Amino acid sequence: MPLSEHEQRILHELEQSLYQEDPDFAERVRSETVYRHAGRYCIWSALVFVAALVFMFFSFASNLALGFVGVVVMFLSGVVFANNARRMGKAGIDDISRSLHTRSINNPVHDPRDWIRGRFHRDD
Repeated sequence: MPLSEHEQRILHELEQSLYQEDPDFAERVRSETVYRHAGRYCIWSALVFVAALVFMFFSFASNLALGFVGVVVMFLSGVVFANNARRMGKAGIDDISRSLHTRSINNPVHDPRDWIRGRFHRDD
């Protein structure tokens, strides 16, 4: 159901007051999506998984209980990763990859051939 004109006007006024009072927060809210949030959790859970793997590798030989704690943390981070990957879905992965490709010229995701062409381009 679309908003009435009065509701749209009130919503626009609220948005403008938010931009005036706290522009940094307004920009973060405007640019944040469910996909980026879930992607951030996927990255963190992958890092925790690797850290738990290293912890388990070094502690398993000396103490079986600490090694088991590492396995449990790895399992939980895998569950968090799977849930957030499912939340993102294909549309989320496409959105994140598109935003990575369009950020800036100094982005390391860009094709190295473009950098070489720009670096060695001669002005005739």
